[in-house]
Amino acid sequence: MKPFKYDFNKQTESYSLAIFRVAFGVLMAGSLLRFWAKGWIELLYIEPDFHFSYLGFSWVKPIGSLTYLIFLSCFLASIAVVIGYKYRLAILLFFLSFTYIELMDKTTYLNHYYFVSVLSFMMIFLPCAATFSLDAKHRKSHKTVPKWTVDSLKALLLLIYFYAGLAKINSDWLFQAMPLKIWLKAKYEIPVIGPYLLQQDWVHFVMSWGGMLYDISIGFFLLNKKTRPYAFVLVLIFHVLTKILFPAIGMFPYIMIFGCLIFFDNTVHKGIISQIKKRFLKGYDSESVAVITNEDSTMVNKESLPMQRYIILTVLILQFLIPLRHHLYPGELFWTEQGYRFSWRVMLVEKMGYTTLKIVDSDTGDAFVVNNRDFLTEFQEKQMSFQPDFILEYAHYLGDYYMEKGMKNVKVFAESYVTLNGRRSRQFIDPKVDLYAVKRSLKHKNWIIPYHETIKKL
Repeated sequence: MKPFKYDFNKQTESYSLAIFRVAFGVLMAGSLLRFWAKGWIELLYIEPDFHFSYLGFSWVKPIGSLTYLIFLSCFLASIAVVIGYKYRLAILLFFLSFTYIELMDKTTYLNHYYFVSVLSFMMIFLPCAATFSLDAKHRKSHKTVPKWTVDSLKALLLLIYFYAGLAKINSDWLFQAMPLKIWLKAKYEIPVIGPYLLQQDWVHFVMSWGGMLYDISIGFFLLNKKTRPYAFVLVLIFHVLTKILFPAIGMFPYIMIFGCLIFFDNTVHKGIISQIKKRFLKGYDSESVAVITNEDSTMVNKESLPMQRYIILTVLILQFLIPLRHHLYPGELFWTEQGYRFSWRVMLVEKMGYTTLKIVDSDTGDAFVVNNRDFLTEFQEKQMSFQPDFILEYAHYLGDYYMEKGMKNVKVFAESYVTLNGRRSRQFIDPKVDLYAVKRSLKHKNWIIPYHETIKKL
């Protein structure tokens, strides 16, 4: 058996990268406009006095009304990406502004926001404006690009789907239909299917098993030319259905639908470009044609191509390893959430919590319970109530706040109860631990009360 070899010098037409760039830019522009129109910039970033931060990024904060400028720059960058104008600068600006937005408050974390940051970072090093762009029109259109540039995007999508499927192989999802059962029964208002179909247990199990099988296999079916058309039909059905059932997931279904077009041959993308030109860009034309090779210095020079490959390969390796880091921590993953984020674990848990923090002045013995609404928005309080790193950061914020108010030797204790996937509520945080004395770190949080019920998983 011959070892696997990959020809990094092999070329392919650049139409698929062009369509990927256009679709990505359009979807991002629409998503940013939607975010702005719904007033979420004000609600999530400007109104709150306190923002939960990622470890090491506490310096990333909203900047008052100027936060709108960050969103505006991100929107303008996405438009420049669509038309392929100064593409490298545009996608770099998009990555920096979008990622800054996501780092401003951990409360807004979603898997597909993380996906957009990873994807836009990769696109900085890919020749997505080689053709069908203003850059190509004004300089030189490169109708072929290294095949690895296209395959790297396929690899990222395959990794995301596969890890999402592996995560669903757990006893709650497969044998209890949890948490889908909770969510689907709540969709009673959906016409026709809501009052009856979505209330049936067999439907919950079909969708649980179907979701797992879809995620774990769809990438491989998209890779196979014979099964690709049928797989894409499944992509359409799956993501349209999730959008109908779970509208709060926003633009994610559309991102995955258009992203999966990258698996099709360039003839499909060339046809799409022809239709776009015919309907919207009748005067568009790219006169000069070239091939990007290691000797071509117009788009990328000889030295940069290997560097770009190494950067992209490093990103993909990290995306392979990061979801596995939860094995470094003891305890039930769904309970502690140590290693849960950034791992493509989608819609696996339904957690509700009730958490209050008690402030104690060690010098005087005075103690009182904090009213969370004095410091947090309703959305922030909900997220804080069941996520341990949120609780710890909030405890530090309160400790600092009351120290500045003149209290000495402040201690902060948590009274916390959490329910997981419909189980009874149970105590979450050790009430005897002074959280203000616990440093934020990546170490195991031994102040989380262990979860003694086993949720079997890979």
